[in-house]
Amino acid sequence: MDIFAPTHLLILLLIVLVIFGPSKLGDVGGALGRAIRDFKQAMNEPDGAKSATASANQTAASTSEPKADKPA
Repeated sequence: MDIFAPTHLLILLLIVLVIFGPSKLGDVGGALGRAIRDFKQAMNEPDGAKSATASANQTAASTSEPKADKPA
């Protein structure tokens, strides 16, 4: 009895497709692909560039978010 038989994987994929739907799986796949690509890029950067890139990304993320006004 093989746990990862092709028929078992196919049935598991169908169950996941029914639960999440095709559009959600596409979003998850895209996000996973971006995460893997970013990870590979970070692994290939020299050590000095990592901290500069991380601080630049952090600054860009904090300035691009609109701040919500507090109700009076």
